[in-house]
Amino acid sequence: MTRSDLVALLALRFGQLTQRDTEFAVKTILDAMSDALARGHRIEIRGFGSFQVNRRPPRKGRNPRSGEQVLIPEKLVPHFKPGKALREQVDAELPADQQPAQESRRSSPPQP
Repeated sequence: MTRSDLVALLALRFGQLTQRDTEFAVKTILDAMSDALARGHRIEIRGFGSFQVNRRPPRKGRNPRSGEQVLIPEKLVPHFKPGKALREQVDAELPADQQPAQESRRSSPPQP
C-alpha cells in the first residue's frame, strides 16, 4: 500500500472528509512521527507496533571496486517492531502459498 492508496482508502471510508483533507491528515500524522523519531523519541501504537531509533555502531567495510578498507561511520536508523495483535493478524490472514520468498526458502526442506 502506498501513501496515495492510504489517502484514497480513508477518503472512501470517511465520506465527510475530502481527498485534500484526508491527504493533509495523513501527511500531518507521518510528519509528526518523523519529527518524534528525529528527536530520538519512541512511538508506540497499541495493537499495531512501535517505532524507535536504533544505533548502528561504526564498523570497517570494504570498497567493492578497489578492495580498500573504509570506515563506515555510526548511524541512527528507524526500526519498527510489530505488536502482537498485528503479528497474529498477518499470520492468520496470509495464505501459506503467498508467504514471502525468504520465509518459504527458510521453512522448506532442501530439494534433492
